[in-house]
Amino acid sequence: MLKLRFWPGNGGFGQAAFYVYAYPEPAGYGDTRLRTAGASYYKDLGQFILPYDAVRKASDPDALLLDFLQETYEAAADLAQWDRQALERSVTGR
Repeated sequence: MLKLRFWPGNGGFGQAAFYVYAYPEPAGYGDTRLRTAGASYYKDLGQFILPYDAVRKASDPDALLLDFLQETYEAAADLAQWDRQALERSVTGR
């Protein structure tokens, strides 16, 4: 299972951010090197974090967030050996 959430920044992490975690976390998930600028893995939280400010300041915020979600999903799916062909579909007409 992969979860995406938004944290408003009140306590806990301390700043507004998007976060993603896989449960159960596949071995090596936290070692995944993301291409998304500003995103990183927080071992003590067991989550990839993308600060809201990084998204807000991006030249294309939608693309940055989508890239973050796509690459954290791909890492979880590949490492956990999910049947990606059964889970994914192509989107046409875009």
